[in-house]
Amino acid sequence: MNEILIETSARHVHVTKETLEILFGKGYELTKKKDLSQPGQYASNERVTVVGPKKELANVSILGPCRSGDQVELSATDARSIGLDIAIRESGDTAGTPGCTLKGPAGEVTIKEGVIVAKRHIHLTPATAEKLGVKNKDTVWVKCSTNGRAAVLGDVVVRVSDSFADAMHIDTDESNAIGATPGLMGEIVKEL
Repeated sequence: MNEILIETSARHVHVTKETLEILFGKGYELTKKKDLSQPGQYASNERVTVVGPKKELANVSILGPCRSGDQVELSATDARSIGLDIAIRESGDTAGTPGCTLKGPAGEVTIKEGVIVAKRHIHLTPATAEKLGVKNKDTVWVKCSTNGRAAVLGDVVVRVSDSFADAMHIDTDESNAIGATPGLMGEIVKEL
């Protein structure tokens, strides 16, 4: 069976080194709270407030390490609640997306674009992708057999890299809709 671990990715922020230093002070470095499933990625102890036109979300985690661009990943519910349009995009595809203000203890930064609802996706190693018969940028369906909320999720983008660990990522809205629990496995289906 073509099974994949389904993980819930809660709201979070990716920042550049420059943005980090504005938010937390010159020379500041992220401190690791816990490793994430993707190699080299971690949740930091640092948190910021995401400010939209209607309201703000406090205590949003910064994921490390620092990146080449600022990006805020929210659920559609989060985006609506702070007054932003929903832009469903793959990570890194931020052109033309809404912006926001990030507030930290030492300062704030307004980003012109970069707030996205992450498109549901699957991280695979090349070996697993070959075994499953899929390639980078393929779009698949994933059957989720949860108790009382079974569903099939479509438009799932496959991402393949040597630096990945096999896992599917969905946001909190999607996780709640299917009643996901830790350790949930989904079945990859190429076509319905």
